[in-house]
Amino acid sequence: MRFIIFVIDDLSGSGTPEEMVAIDAFNDKLQANDQLLFACGLSSPENGHVIDNRNDANINTGKPLFESKETFSGFWLIKADSLEAARELAFEGSKACNRKVELRPLHG
Repeated sequence: MRFIIFVIDDLSGSGTPEEMVAIDAFNDKLQANDQLLFACGLSSPENGHVIDNRNDANINTGKPLFESKETFSGFWLIKADSLEAARELAFEGSKACNRKVELRPLHG
């Protein structure tokens, strides 16, 4: 099964050096266990653009979909044998990055 773990941040900036060490260790563990599909950080929401070209509308809002005090600042795409195993990894990821996370199964 595949899952995404979104990192939720309060727009305060990137992680501390200690958090980055813990994140790297978590990434290494995922990779060693063949559970890491992909991971990365996301740029600030202010860099977001909502694009809508349905029916050739050619709309570019020049801003993100949502304005919020919290946003996704990164994510892990992982493999896990079960939802429970993915939840355990999400708890570990939350501890490593010192942030809340959101876990969702991927379709397909």
